[in-house]
Amino acid sequence: MYSVDNRVLIDDINGCSDTTSEDPILAFIEYASSVLCPLEEQGRLEEEEEEDLGEYRNGPGWNWITSRILKTCISYSSGVTAAILLSELSQAWNEQQRYKVPKKRSECINKLKKKYRRKKLPNTVSIDSIYEKNFLSLSSVLEAVVVDTFLLPGTNIYLLTLGDLWSSNTIDLFLHRRYYNLVNPGNGILKGGREIFLTGCYLRTATEGSGHYRLLPSEYLVILLDEDEDDDAMLLGAQFCSDSFSSISIDAANGGVSYSLFARVESIGILESKGKSGDVQRKQIILVDNDGVKLRFLLWGEQILLANLFSVGSMLALDRPFIASSEDSDVATCEEFCLEYGSATQLYLMPFIQHEEQVTVALTQNVYQGSRLLTTLDPSQGAKVSQVTLPCDSHGSVDFSDYPFRSCRRL
Repeated sequence: MYSVDNRVLIDDINGCSDTTSEDPILAFIEYASSVLCPLEEQGRLEEEEEEDLGEYRNGPGWNWITSRILKTCISYSSGVTAAILLSELSQAWNEQQRYKVPKKRSECINKLKKKYRRKKLPNTVSIDSIYEKNFLSLSSVLEAVVVDTFLLPGTNIYLLTLGDLWSSNTIDLFLHRRYYNLVNPGNGILKGGREIFLTGCYLRTATEGSGHYRLLPSEYLVILLDEDEDDDAMLLGAQFCSDSFSSISIDAANGGVSYSLFARVESIGILESKGKSGDVQRKQIILVDNDGVKLRFLLWGEQILLANLFSVGSMLALDRPFIASSEDSDVATCEEFCLEYGSATQLYLMPFIQHEEQVTVALTQNVYQGSRLLTTLDPSQGAKVSQVTLPCDSHGSVDFSDYPFRSCRRL
């Protein structure tokens, strides 16, 4: 009823077995065991954890591998390849290791939690909530921390193990291939301790595949930068300080020239769809560069999910955005061109952190009676002064918009 393509297995393990006359299934089991066995090659456990593995430190046994192969064949009843089997075996074995080893909160997550100051994005969900609800909507946002990056044994498929600041669980993400150049073992930016924002994810639930949660690849990923970190400051200086909006030439862009731009998010809004764009949903993000020049960054269709990852006041770095003429983009604007999220575009973000200041506000008698400030006012002493903490806007000025007695205050 269930089949494994023997020819595929023979091709895939060619050169990995000492004998060509051996049954291909048995040869594959031996090959899988050799791939899964070396803990040092997986990089999935800390050295001190290895002592707690007991019988599991030498890798999976023959019976375990055979059992997992049969379960995978049941899940993929139309047939499986060696790559599918290795992927499922690797995931199942890694999950079993995680269960056997006592959970330890990643050191990088603890470090980030101490310095966490920004507000959660509106659609943010935790990894624990994904496990609890067995559901993840496309518009949900993950504010995640990369715990680990690894290749599935026998494949060239990268996965990220993600955690967050509010969860005890982690979840694996199949990395989209547009980001593969960022996981280079030597100098890749997507490594342990890196924060990312992620949306537009499909969840592979526990009832599918090998029986463990995983996130399928999403193009809508933004890498967070911290200018206080030397590596991030060097990246910004080396890659994003040469180009400005004024230096963009649409003719040069059409000729293959790429740009790396750095700007502040001034506003995020819906763009009316008409003309060439038809019924396609669009959003526009107004960006302002260091010279004060404004330019539109357009998102089309499913790309509008990316807008969930931005907030007004944040600094956005765009590597290789698509330069489109305003006419082609069907945008009524005086600018000759606008930016779009192209197939090679990668985004970096420095989130806006809202600072607060204590200000002194003088209250009249009437204002005081209507307020909830827990102070006493003696009418014979005249106006009273109170200290309140108010947020600053994206320009650094004190924001009185949410203060209820702005119109009546006396300084």
